[in-house]
Amino acid sequence: MTAVTVAGLMLGGALAGCGGATSAPTASAPTASPPPTATAPASPSPSPSPPPKKPPTMAPGPAGRTPVFERRSATGGAAEKVVALTFDADMTADQGPRAKAGERFDNPELIALLRRLKVPSTVFMTGRWAEEYPAQAQGIGTDDLFEVANHSYSHHAFTRDCYGLPVVAKEAMADDVERAFSAFRQAGVRNVVPYFRFPGGCYDDAALQALTPANVTAVQWDVVSGDAFATDAGAVAAQVLDGVRPGSLVVLHCTRSAAPVTAEAIGRIVPELRKRGYRFVKVSELMKDSASVEGHTS
Repeated sequence: MTAVTVAGLMLGGALAGCGGATSAPTASAPTASPPPTATAPASPSPSPSPPPKKPPTMAPGPAGRTPVFERRSATGGAAEKVVALTFDADMTADQGPRAKAGERFDNPELIALLRRLKVPSTVFMTGRWAEEYPAQAQGIGTDDLFEVANHSYSHHAFTRDCYGLPVVAKEAMADDVERAFSAFRQAGVRNVVPYFRFPGGCYDDAALQALTPANVTAVQWDVVSGDAFATDAGAVAAQVLDGVRPGSLVVLHCTRSAAPVTAEAIGRIVPELRKRGYRFVKVSELMKDSASVEGHTS
């Protein structure tokens, strides 16, 4: 499995006003004063746009430890047939030369398919991916169909023995997360949520403590798609369809070089889940009822 394993919305309102001038009276022989000229009332300024809603998060654990969200729980509305599809846009800090040589870590065809199918989704993006593909990052991050969450800057591991990934030092973990958020801002990504997915899904108590200053909710999953390095789209689709339950959170990838059949699998998954009565939501909607989350903090 590849690493699995994005902050605020910026809205503004324009104000408009108008005014008029009146003439000074002239001194002359007494004459009947003309009736006062009615002055049109000033046009009201348009109402400002409402402030963006704050994305839901889980309450911190003991000593402010980063909380972990995995799926909507059975006691909090999981009977509703909703499912969140999440896509990890992976790129490690040292893969720039491979990208320049032609390796594709993006997947614009997948994003276009999600738009055509009108599937709300959460993209967990690395900062390095946003730097390599800034136009695509901006396009995803300004489209209300999507929300962008953080998948670290470097895509290095936050624990040892995590699929062979290089390891981020504990004291550098929060800075790595903030560096990714900074890369999103530089790319013009607007729809950012304060969620974080550990590279490789690997974490421990020390990592949860180290991320306390980042003020994020860690997001895992309960359904593994198996799309990483897969070559059989049918097998990926079957694994997802077999695993999804009401309230599920599915992990997939948005990286052509590491997950080449994901778009084809999505073309099978989405119609079938809709046929079964499921509605697709972003992670923020899945998490919106803080009393209906299933996760842990250690």
